[in-house]
Amino acid sequence: MKYLVMLCDGMADEPNLTLDNKTPMELANKPCMDSLAAKAEVGMVKTVADGMSPGSDVANLAVLGYDAKKYYSGRSPLEAASIGIDLKDTDVTFRCNLVTLSDEENYEDKTILDYCADDISTEEARVLIEYVQENMGTDEFAFYAGVSYRHCLVWANGNSKPGKLTPPHDITGKPIKEYLPTDVAKDVLLPLMERSYNLLKDHPVNLARIERGKRPANSIWLWGEGTKPLLDSFMHLYNLKGSMVSAVDLLKGIAICAQMSSVDVDGATGYIDTNFEGKAKAAMAEFDRGQDLVYIHVEAPDECGHRAEYENKVRSIELIDEKVLAPMVEYFKAKGEDFSILVCPDHPTPLITRTHSREAVPYLIYRSNCDAQGVEKFTEANASETGVYVAEGYTLMSRFIG
Repeated sequence: MKYLVMLCDGMADEPNLTLDNKTPMELANKPCMDSLAAKAEVGMVKTVADGMSPGSDVANLAVLGYDAKKYYSGRSPLEAASIGIDLKDTDVTFRCNLVTLSDEENYEDKTILDYCADDISTEEARVLIEYVQENMGTDEFAFYAGVSYRHCLVWANGNSKPGKLTPPHDITGKPIKEYLPTDVAKDVLLPLMERSYNLLKDHPVNLARIERGKRPANSIWLWGEGTKPLLDSFMHLYNLKGSMVSAVDLLKGIAICAQMSSVDVDGATGYIDTNFEGKAKAAMAEFDRGQDLVYIHVEAPDECGHRAEYENKVRSIELIDEKVLAPMVEYFKAKGEDFSILVCPDHPTPLITRTHSREAVPYLIYRSNCDAQGVEKFTEANASETGVYVAEGYTLMSRFIG
């Protein structure tokens, strides 16, 4: 048996008047997903445990079969693992976004215009982060470049509970005054954020971006603190050789910490312009070399949700169906081997709120060797109406591999 997890980040949503009171899953033309759902176990799964924030870190750990209450040590250390940072036990890490702030004179009076600086390219971002490190890096604070707007700060011998830090995608379009770091972070991290604005606002990379009509990446934004992660290996837990196909450091880092193979795909961006076909081909190559389970993570629906891009969120689901899931099904059929497919989001990212929510998400488990009584169309409502509910998200993996 071969196992494929098709993780559609942030795909679940709420009925929206802009979409004729439908959700993107209801509106999307996704014939492959729906045909699987007709012969699959379909239900709802709670991927975010009580008391935990509804992030892709916690939720993807759950889908992969890890109890976040046992294993979770923060988001940024998982990303640090992907970047290749050798963390010490006393290090504290932070996600370091490159964001676009408005130009009021006082930092606290600014508004966050864009949490990802127009999805800045990795090449441009690397220049900016290296400039920040050159001018602000010390033995205590070190900045590391990641992918696009997603980077990392390591605080040596830092405070693992620095105070309240707010994800920038939660406050897009809002004045930042009420969301600035508090407590220890106010004294230690906020000055770094303020100093970064003065460094970056007139940097040649940003001046060139403005000239091209792009938003400047004129400040860092620190959040998502954590300490060195300690995950049991996926093989040890499930006796399966696993691979991860993803564009983002978070999922790559989870894979590395779980001792899974992490596969890079040329042109994988984490947005709707990603190399969908390349992800499918990479997954096929992993199966061809003997892997038992491949986890394909596609970030695009989540990013479209954060940006309130209604048509793009619908289209991203259609592209996953057409260019990733359908080719994978045909690949398995051509091989003539039994296969199982799990399709689900990690969490909802409703277009109306533009941020993650903690509600349960729909899932389907299709097995080629067993027809189940499924649903006509894979949607939030249809999944809910089956009455199947997995209360502990991390148990879904055991349910999947049976």
